[in-house]
Amino acid sequence: MKALDANPALEGPALHEGVSSPVAVHRQRPTVCYPLAGDALGGSHVSLRGLIDGLDPAQIEVIVVPEVPDGRLAAFFSGIAQCPDPARPTRPFVPGRSIGIGKVLGTLAGLPRRVRFLKERGVDIVHTNDGRSHASWALAARLAGARLVWHHRGDPGARGLRYVAPVLADRIVAVSAFALPRGRRGAARTARVIHSPFDVSITADREAMRKRILEETGSPPETVICGYFGSFVERKRPLAFVKAVEALGREIDRPVLGAMFGEPRETELDRQLDDRIAAVGAPARVVRMGYRSPGHAWLAGCDLLLVPAVDEPLGRTLVEAMLVGTLVVATDSGGNPEALRQGCGVLCPPDDPRAMARAAADLLADPTLARTMRQDATVAARGRFSQARHVDAIRTIYDELT
Repeated sequence: MKALDANPALEGPALHEGVSSPVAVHRQRPTVCYPLAGDALGGSHVSLRGLIDGLDPAQIEVIVVPEVPDGRLAAFFSGIAQCPDPARPTRPFVPGRSIGIGKVLGTLAGLPRRVRFLKERGVDIVHTNDGRSHASWALAARLAGARLVWHHRGDPGARGLRYVAPVLADRIVAVSAFALPRGRRGAARTARVIHSPFDVSITADREAMRKRILEETGSPPETVICGYFGSFVERKRPLAFVKAVEALGREIDRPVLGAMFGEPRETELDRQLDDRIAAVGAPARVVRMGYRSPGHAWLAGCDLLLVPAVDEPLGRTLVEAMLVGTLVVATDSGGNPEALRQGCGVLCPPDDPRAMARAAADLLADPTLARTMRQDATVAARGRFSQARHVDAIRTIYDELT
């Protein structure tokens, strides 16, 4: 916490006898710094924006530090105080790739500038939100005397979470029980789950969006629309999605459309995806839809959200689908069971596109079950994933640290 403000009213001669001395001590707002590594917009940034928007600016001073000062992330966080990264890397981390010791050592050159930046800005807390920002800012926070909140949204086996976070972090926050650190050293002992924030009041015109997808793809009205939402990276299994759509086309007597919303991240996987999409045979087909916003509106236009991802800590699209009434079929892996507990979706074995197709077909064949599942999922999502709950939980941590 910053030093207390001086109070001139309490200086000088003693007060007259019989007059009580007023206590007028005013604390400054704690300053929280949020570094943004790279310039690819993802679910972690959407969650972070939800947190910052929910914080009271009269109580918390926020500084966002984008690595690319005029890039996509800077624009996404417009309206929030920003400072350019004082040690922008010449060879930035690549999203989706593991961060090796060489990359971590490469951040040391910018360490003095980041430490100086944090001290000059009077930063009380550094809140990092992905592996790249952990690697670049965790040690700087410690050396600058700031507290570190390590927000983990990835694999619980990540080396940084296992070996670095327990030593450097003051608090570890995970987006799901699956993502919690497995060790019990240092900050890992007090690690806790805080689900990502969502605008639980979102609504969408399902019929209008469904019609829009059908018209844009030239699909007949009876088509079953299966959605894929997310970047095209190996962990999210986009190839398995294509195979599941093709298998569903053989399971039911209606045409099936796989609508893939997202952007490529891995060149070779993207090439394989193009080849696999081209090989899909009628009555199923798969169409790339690109990045669309707002995502929940396009989700509402889908009959099903298929989530073949493996070891995904907690996908935002699952919760958004629950909120807008889209049925979810996901792998029994990572944080998916936690999001879909108590009958909010259907789980199937990982890396088994045929099993996913059979689960989707069974759900489509039971309208009563589907209707109940939509209703239960919406109620559960509104209760468990609200922005207010997330902000309150994070603010409690900030208060403890300052």
